[in-house]
Amino acid sequence: VQLQASGGGLVQAGGSLRLSCAVSGRTMNMAWFRQAPGKEREFVAGITWNGYGTTYSDSVKGRFTISRDNAKNTQYLQMNSLKPEDTAVYCCAASRVATVPPRQEPSLYDYWGPGTQVTVSS
Repeated sequence: VQLQASGGGLVQAGGSLRLSCAVSGRTMNMAWFRQAPGKEREFVAGITWNGYGTTYSDSVKGRFTISRDNAKNTQYLQMNSLKPEDTAVYCCAASRVATVPPRQEPSLYDYWGPGTQVTVSS
């Protein structure tokens, strides 16, 4: 299984970005994580294999929306009302196991893709 994230860039505070993650192979739950310089990897959002179950970190709840299109083998992260503290490298991840709700621990995800940089200017 391979994952490839795209859609990052530079945006002003209050703006929006949409990240995409193309997936080759069969996966169950999927998630987005992010890592800022000098900080640990942080769970952002997760989604079940059928798209019906989602989980968000408190820091992005109400601003970010995770979704997936299994017909296109792609998951998305719509990010609205971006803040400078959202600046990080965003990575998509996938698991072989389905859990409800999606779990937040990085160790429970089996596949990872290279990240895409998101920079939010103040």
